[in-house]
Amino acid sequence: MKTWDSYKNYVKSIDSNSKAEIEEIESIAAIIGAIVEQRNHLGLSQRELASLCDIPQSSVARIETFKSIPNLTTLVKIVRQLGLSLTITQNKA
Repeated sequence: MKTWDSYKNYVKSIDSNSKAEIEEIESIAAIIGAIVEQRNHLGLSQRELASLCDIPQSSVARIETFKSIPNLTTLVKIVRQLGLSLTITQNKA
């Protein structure tokens, strides 16, 4: 029985373009997942977070449902209000 992870690894091993796309999507999903988890942990609604960040609630909803990817300025506003930080590291590939 094939799992999603084994299929992703197979695709990554045979197609470098797909590998890059999958890894980008996984990175975005990890960031957005951390945002949603922390917002819920803090007991904030999307509306409350949006108000703290001075952005529309619909923007928070679109970001959290992967319908839009926030620009860097918006992302920084959100993570700061949630007490999170972004870290940039160099890939050792």
